[in-house]
Amino acid sequence: MNQNPPNQQINVELGEKEAEGIYSNLALISHSPAEFIIDFTRMLPGVPKTKVYARIIMTPQHAKSFLHALKENVGKYEKQFEEIKVYNQAGSQQSIGFSPQQQAGKTK
Repeated sequence: MNQNPPNQQINVELGEKEAEGIYSNLALISHSPAEFIIDFTRMLPGVPKTKVYARIIMTPQHAKSFLHALKENVGKYEKQFEEIKVYNQAGSQQSIGFSPQQQAGKTK
């Protein structure tokens, strides 16, 4: 059963603090059979330690829906601007900033 029909509008309230946003250049992703956990953090040059600034917990179904929505929006961005290139420090292309983990609840 579809809980949100395609044309239904949803009112979302954005608080002042949340509107500021949180910068993140590193996301640690872990999962259990029941949930996905995404910890957003940021690494700074020369600083070997960081902390989690935001944690999002979602069901596997919502994680997959989020994945599809993110892919769709990246595609729209690249059509409007240009292809997004991701580089590591040596200059070769590869995914950085995301670390898949096997167990939920890992803390660093």
